[in-house]
Amino acid sequence: MDLNGVSAIVTGGASGLGNATAKMLAGAGAKVAIFDLNEKVGRAKAEEIGGLFVSVNVADDASAAAGLDAAEAAHGVARILVNCAGIAPAVKTVGKENAPHPFDTFAKTIGVNLIGTFNMISKFAARLAAIDEVEGERGVIVNTASVAAYDGQIGQAAYAASKGGVVGMTLPIARDLSQHKIRVMTIAPGIFLTPMLESFPQHVQDALGAMVPHPSRLGKPAEYAQLVEAIVRNPMLNGEVIRLDGAIRMAPR
Repeated sequence: MDLNGVSAIVTGGASGLGNATAKMLAGAGAKVAIFDLNEKVGRAKAEEIGGLFVSVNVADDASAAAGLDAAEAAHGVARILVNCAGIAPAVKTVGKENAPHPFDTFAKTIGVNLIGTFNMISKFAARLAAIDEVEGERGVIVNTASVAAYDGQIGQAAYAASKGGVVGMTLPIARDLSQHKIRVMTIAPGIFLTPMLESFPQHVQDALGAMVPHPSRLGKPAEYAQLVEAIVRNPMLNGEVIRLDGAIRMAPR
């Protein structure tokens, strides 16, 4: 798919992997809408790339629908959706003083990372299915899972479950949407230099990077965006999860 002039949506686009993807898409000529809850940063990032910012909670039905309405009014029906919005709490199944994992924390993580991703997919695809094909397809959806879906660490029960769900639904959704000629792919990143990791001391960043076999460093958000571009441009990539991790397999902690 040619990116020039195409309408695209990036959830979680105000920072990290999402922002790198929004920059890549805009640089290739796409009309980009950033969906995020961080309004101040999101508006600034959207302005930098000549895009649109919309305050959207992907886990809220009405908010997601309103966001898609706003993006469509500004740029037309989007043909590209990249789901990067997510949260990553670290809580053990049984914590200090034998306290159980907070129910609300687990539910919120599933709600944002898994249900929010599906909510965006379903609403986006329903609009896209109603417009004409371009060069044999209508559009592309790229989801963000994590290597935690396979190698979840101590304290990642909720996060790993949510990302495992994203992995598990990739193929059936791709099969569902094949009749509409919409492709669905998922990227499972390893340890990337996101704003959270940038806040860590340099020696901690170096130690994390050293865990990666090759290249032995933290991933760069631009490398995630580079894979998104390859997926969008290659029409045979569909229904698969790609680990983007430098061959790391996470230890228990």
